[in-house]
Amino acid sequence: MAIPRILISILLSGGFNLNRRAGPCEGVMRLLTAITVLRILAPKRRFTMNYIRTQVVFIVLLSLLPAAQAQQLDQATVDGWFETLSNWGRWGPDDEKGTVNLITEETRVAAARLVRTGVSVSMAHELLEEEAADNFSPFEHRMTSVGSSPGPWSGDFVGVSYHGYAHSHLDSLCHRFQFGTMYNGYSEDEVTEEGCARLAITSFGDGIFGRGIVMDFPAMRGVDWLENGTAITTEWLDEWEELHGVTVGAGDIVLIRTGRWPRREALGPWNLANDSAGLHASTVQWFKERDVALIGSDSALDVKPSGIEGYNSPVHALVLVALGMPIFDNLDLEAVAAEAERHGRPEFLFTTAPLRVSGGTGSPLNPIATF
Repeated sequence: MAIPRILISILLSGGFNLNRRAGPCEGVMRLLTAITVLRILAPKRRFTMNYIRTQVVFIVLLSLLPAAQAQQLDQATVDGWFETLSNWGRWGPDDEKGTVNLITEETRVAAARLVRTGVSVSMAHELLEEEAADNFSPFEHRMTSVGSSPGPWSGDFVGVSYHGYAHSHLDSLCHRFQFGTMYNGYSEDEVTEEGCARLAITSFGDGIFGRGIVMDFPAMRGVDWLENGTAITTEWLDEWEELHGVTVGAGDIVLIRTGRWPRREALGPWNLANDSAGLHASTVQWFKERDVALIGSDSALDVKPSGIEGYNSPVHALVLVALGMPIFDNLDLEAVAAEAERHGRPEFLFTTAPLRVSGGTGSPLNPIATF
């Protein structure tokens, strides 16, 4: 006899976090749910108690499994993707903008039409000045001139080593090497103590202006945040599109919300280098096929641990080096996710501009979403 569909629906709904194995409390809740539903159905369906016991055990065991298993990858497969997914030469042998070339005059005009209410929100997290497990290089801010100082003005000094897991920033294409090369075949030797002679952040000095899309995966799963180690797969991306009726396309700026910041607020800082929800390496193929221009998240993008020997951050490596796609790290997507829900649409006008640091490997910034 087939398993009642209502049980499958209840157990696989957003009410339970199926991205991890259930703890004792959640396991009991699933069991009670299954028993309750079967008791309701039993008189109408003439289920025997033996059948009920069998189905309860089966469905509880089913509910303990993750909703989707991430594709198992090895180092050789990922190594091969640097060739098969490569955008090298696509925009010419001297190109230094990579997938940002996919943002055109036409896509900018289309993105501008997304502004309907005029509501704007920041997607940068407040700069963190306290050292913590996820903040190895705290933001520095000190006053150089105050009210009691001579002169009718105030002044201050700011400084930050922004790469890492704390500060909202954009990685330029010279931030990552693989096999001794960077995007478009430029040698790692182009990066010296003077800075990046090629692929520096100044390649994007005219700013980023396009359609932004926030993918709120905790909301899709009915949880406050994704548990550490949760891998976002291509199946998740497809499911999100179907759920929202939005298709990711050429020139889009895709932002992945994992719920990192509310988790940090509730449970305290932790080392994201070792343990974090994020994208599985197999999703890079999906972003390449969709011709996405830039990608970002509220963490450092990759699921940690990656599960791939030899690659701690395979998404970073593939996206920056093979695709030539800049990455936004450590964004704060809480406000934009809330506005997307309030407006009933996950798309908006995305605008930002990096600092014009000559030879820079990236830049802190304050991206803005306008609905």
